[in-house]
Amino acid sequence: MRKCLMAAVALSLCGSALAQQSTPAFQTNQSEAQRKASGSQANAELFFMIEQLQGEVRRLQGEVEEQRYQLNRLAEQSKERYIDLDQRLLDVRKQVESQPEPEPAQTAAAEAAAKPEPKQYREPSEQERQAYQAIQKLIHEDKNYDAAIDALYEFISEYPEGDLTVNAYYWLGEVYLVKPQLEQAKQAFTIVATRYPDHRKAADAAYKLGITYDRLNDKDKARQQMRSVVEDYAGTKAAELAQAYLAS
Repeated sequence: MRKCLMAAVALSLCGSALAQQSTPAFQTNQSEAQRKASGSQANAELFFMIEQLQGEVRRLQGEVEEQRYQLNRLAEQSKERYIDLDQRLLDVRKQVESQPEPEPAQTAAAEAAAKPEPKQYREPSEQERQAYQAIQKLIHEDKNYDAAIDALYEFISEYPEGDLTVNAYYWLGEVYLVKPQLEQAKQAFTIVATRYPDHRKAADAAYKLGITYDRLNDKDKARQQMRSVVEDYAGTKAAELAQAYLAS
């Protein structure tokens, strides 16, 4: 009886051992398959992330190229505007130089008769006034000088030879003086002072032209310009400021 019981126990232990030996082999195969599946999924996710990053890089490169194009375009437009303004100034100088020298007047009556009539400037329309006010807002409230310069050029082109057009040339000089782009400011003030000498902005433009010469370190030209303001626009605020400059 005892022998039979011991034999049964031995058979039970052998069965457990066999079971323990067979289970790990199955589990090992299953774990290996899971690892391969997990590795494939990770590779797929990594590939997808790389594709996303490459797409983002391409998008950023496109934006950089677009910004580079815009910057080059703005630089070219600024150059064209500078050339256009320089050409306008050159045309004004040619007109002045081509005028014949006046003969000496015999009497005061003859001088009065020879004096040209003040120029009549075109009255601005309501739309023109609104456009001008929008530019003033860009200058005085928004301090957006680059946008103001663009708007001033567009205004001069859209509404030529009007009363507010002269103002636009003057404010173009003021904005360039603030930036500062002194050569452009000098040309804008010169246009107002020489082409529109009887306009209400002429005295101020002539004075600011002297200030521009001063900032360009051309002190002799600045003093000469200020003396002209005192003589040509006596009694104006610009003449007072020019006199104060000369006194200092």
